[in-house]
Amino acid sequence: MTALASSYPLGSPGQPWGPAEIHAWRTRQRRQRSYAEDVLREVLRPRAGLACLPYGELVYGQDRYPVHALASSDWQAGRPTLLVTGGVHGYETSGVLGALAFADAHAPRYAGRANLLIAPCVSPWGWEHVQRWNHDAVDPNRSFRADSPAQEARALQALVARYAGQFSAHIDLHETTDSDETEFRPALAARDGKAFEPGTIPDGFYVVDDTEAPCPALQRAVIEAVSRVTHIAPADDKGEIIGCPVVAPGVIRYPLRAWGLCTSVSAARATCTTEVYPDSARTTPAECVAAQVAAANAALEFILAA
Repeated sequence: MTALASSYPLGSPGQPWGPAEIHAWRTRQRRQRSYAEDVLREVLRPRAGLACLPYGELVYGQDRYPVHALASSDWQAGRPTLLVTGGVHGYETSGVLGALAFADAHAPRYAGRANLLIAPCVSPWGWEHVQRWNHDAVDPNRSFRADSPAQEARALQALVARYAGQFSAHIDLHETTDSDETEFRPALAARDGKAFEPGTIPDGFYVVDDTEAPCPALQRAVIEAVSRVTHIAPADDKGEIIGCPVVAPGVIRYPLRAWGLCTSVSAARATCTTEVYPDSARTTPAECVAAQVAAANAALEFILAA
């Protein structure tokens, strides 16, 4: 799909946003769904093999969002350990629902064999407002660093630090949507005082590996598992997906740590960021959730087989 928007109705061309523009952007946002009802209630529900683990509270004015993870109730150091994160971008629905569905479908089967830490909704404000950014117009998935400006990133970093050195793999569940091109990328260009350059949205599932420490075997395992659920995005006529060279079917690479991406937080030897395309005519929301579950389960099987 090609871009439909080339400008954004806030700010002045060539000028990065200041506090006034950020406030104006925030007033445009509307709460569209409930974190407490949709997510938190599900996280708090008892599950075999998993314990609910509070790891902080995000505070935006009068709004408070307690954040919880699910952790193996029989956690034992030395076991293969998988970190699953979802909802780093709150609008990416299948990442959140996929993380919860993975906890329901697969966690009991691996009790005593692997440790699981699942943070299903890293960005609750983003979930409620169907937004990529947080309340402060900051992208949490560019903010995983020591001086992070994002409460969401700081909270997850503190949680992961409790298990430092134990993670075998980390899979972060995302979506690429038509709204990336019609809303979120134009907003990013406006916020940063840059010209918006239209791009394309790949039709299908793909994954992002780490430029600095690639793990192609994990990416192959994830792509193979997901291909049984939904279609894999092809390269464009330049051999790219979203402007990045395709290094294997459905696989591109980013410099995770340099960009402050979530999959840099765990120091795991194997990382994978998933991207489903829920707006495709060739898939459904349920298939997108199933693809995320298949990807997470493939990562778990990968570390158990290593």
